[in-house]
Amino acid sequence: MSADAREHGPEPLLTAQERVRAFVDAPWFQTAIIGLILVNAAMLGAETSPRILDSYGGALHRADTLILGVFVLELVLRVFAYRLAFFRDPWNWFDLAIVVIALLPASGPFAVLRVLRVLRVLRLLSVIPTLRHVVSGLLRALPGMASIALLVSLLLYVSAVMATTLFQHTAPEYFGDLLTSLFTLFQMMTGDSWGAIAKTVMAHHPMAWLFFVCYILASTFIALNLFIAVAVEALEDDGDEREAPDRHDAILAELRALRAEVGELRRDTPTP
Repeated sequence: MSADAREHGPEPLLTAQERVRAFVDAPWFQTAIIGLILVNAAMLGAETSPRILDSYGGALHRADTLILGVFVLELVLRVFAYRLAFFRDPWNWFDLAIVVIALLPASGPFAVLRVLRVLRVLRLLSVIPTLRHVVSGLLRALPGMASIALLVSLLLYVSAVMATTLFQHTAPEYFGDLLTSLFTLFQMMTGDSWGAIAKTVMAHHPMAWLFFVCYILASTFIALNLFIAVAVEALEDDGDEREAPDRHDAILAELRALRAEVGELRRDTPTP
């Protein structure tokens, strides 16, 4: 027996819960789950082809059932490993909901639920840390995005009232009533065929380009870019919060090392 082993004694045996937790948290296990999700996504896409389904439908169904069984086993192991802590993580609830949906019967009145099997691909959001970071940042940005959405809605409504009043009789297919104008302006806000719509109106109102140019600048180049700015800011804040504990631990480690060096210097310095 080595000197370290005699000094510290035998290493304590891991409990079953600790062994299972180490198993499900192992990098190779997470990589295997990601691989199964990608394979399952490819299989679900292949099932949309009638030719492939006629030739390999039975094999695809059996493989799909096997992969679903692996997902269920993974969740059972994670619940056993973390117990109540499993249910305190929102991402675990996300995984649980997706697997439960996949277990629902896909025949008879529930046949429409069969299409929900593709939701299993969304499990990539929970198993890949970078994707979790992006989704968390977007969720943090929702309050700011709500304010911008209100601003865009006001802009859209005011512009629709103006467009209906100005162009109702000359372009009724685009601005015949308020609802039609709202849809047309929303379409233009996405950049879809706004030039063709503007030229149709300008054939009767040559100065209408002023309205359309101002609306495109306000809606597309200003308002929509605000959504991107808020999302990027939320992602940066989320990243800073994630890095803060690591920086704190690093500072503490440096302080401990400095304290140890100072202690050694004091012991080595001869007293007068």
